Amino acid sequence: MNRGRNKPRTGLTDAALPVDAVQNVPFRDRDAIRALVQLPEVDLAIPRGGEALIRFVTENARVPVVQHYKGVCHLFVDAGADAALALKLVVDGKLARPGVCNALECLLVDAADAARILPPIAATLVANGCDIRGCERTCALVPEARRAQESGDDCDWGREYLDRILAVRVVDGITGAMNHVATYGSAHTEAICTSNESHKALWRSGVDAACVVVNASTRFHDGGELGLGAEIGIATSRLHWRGPMGLEALT
Repeated sequence: MNRGRNKPRTGLTDAALPVDAVQNVPFRDRDAIRALVQLPEVDLAIPRGGEALIRFVTENARVPVVQHYKGVCHLFVDAGADAALALKLVVDGKLARPGVCNALECLLVDAADAARILPPIAATLVANGCDIRGCERTCALVPEARRAQESGDDCDWGREYLDRILAVRVVDGITGAMNHVATYGSAHTEAICTSNESHKALWRSGVDAACVVVNASTRFHDGGELGLGAEIGIATSRLHWRGPMGLEALT
């Protein structure tokens, strides 16, 4: 235990809890982490960090692990959607905190309405220093967009940038959007912006993710926002919990 870091212990004392309930382990090297997650005294591991750390813990642990490898979160803007709302969702999802797991990484726009919806969104993103990686149809509507890599190790679909970079694809309706999400999503957060009630229901029932939101930002997928209190972790697996974990889910 690293007794030099007293803030957690002070907080426990203030809450009349045992001071040893929270401990800081004074090492960060992978061999030590491997030893820790293989101890029989450990009940559960919740790695918080990048994909490499989470995969390392999952592959080496002999205890249950709460994990999500990537936060490849999509927003689909449906034909007829409120353009002002769509812009707000994109700005919040991509620009508020680009380096977090619930940040927006890919925007999907219905081809039937892309000429109206996409250019003002792209203009705002570019004005705020965001790099757009677009499909052929996106590049035709957004001259500032760079052509997305469609395959290979540098494929822009299914990529977690954690930066001011957004992949944009014009798709053929909600079916095209759902097919893209099924292929490239990471089962973290998937959002739709639409006024179509049947499309809202279809998205909720047909998209496989830990959190599916309608007319809300992907950033809404957070323990505090969902009323669960302090978030301990987000799980994209199906057992025993899916989505953000607070104390209730943990216990």
